[in-house]
Amino acid sequence: VDAFQAWCGPCKTVVDLFRKLKNEVGSDLLHFAVAEVDSIDALEKYRGKCEPVFLFYAGGELVAVVRGVTAPLLQKTILEQL
Repeated sequence: VDAFQAWCGPCKTVVDLFRKLKNEVGSDLLHFAVAEVDSIDALEKYRGKCEPVFLFYAGGELVAVVRGVTAPLLQKTILEQL
């Protein structure tokens, strides 16, 4: 989940990376989403920051967090979580 604030918008620079990984992996277990933290109370702790935050969930539980846009780290985290 790309957790973003309305004033900043979702991180568009990683959309291509996510599409590429989804096409390469082709797993039904892999889903990408965006969430505006300003309108979701459960994501309140991610408000007020100007760095992208990517949240990784498995079985409904938060299993990893990546702060900032670091493509190699995002890719590594995604593949490790699968």
